[in-house]
Amino acid sequence: MKIDVLGTPYDVVLLDYKDDPYFETSSSDGYCDYVEKRIVICNMQTFPVWDESEAYCREYEKTILRHELIHAFLNESGLRESAHATKTWAMDEEMVDWLAIQIPKIVKAMKEAGCIES
Repeated sequence: MKIDVLGTPYDVVLLDYKDDPYFETSSSDGYCDYVEKRIVICNMQTFPVWDESEAYCREYEKTILRHELIHAFLNESGLRESAHATKTWAMDEEMVDWLAIQIPKIVKAMKEAGCIES
């Protein structure tokens, strides 16, 4: 699938664990490639130590995708390059996780408040 990130198209792909060496060499289950404009998510049903249901894996993959999309938005807004002055806050995994986890709740609250369209 293609996702528009601030006017830049990003490819989003779901790959089996064995099809991307990055999954084996890192502790990550997804990543955002800023050069190729590509977000790669691991198909968690192929992850070696997981024995979860398909539904559970798909839900977890959505959380990975939200996290990687935050990275893409920070990159495309120019914050990745300029963050070095403050020790790369825009690349900080804790901050990206916070945004990725809280965005659905923030959007819901804003819709309830009537300050954004549904």
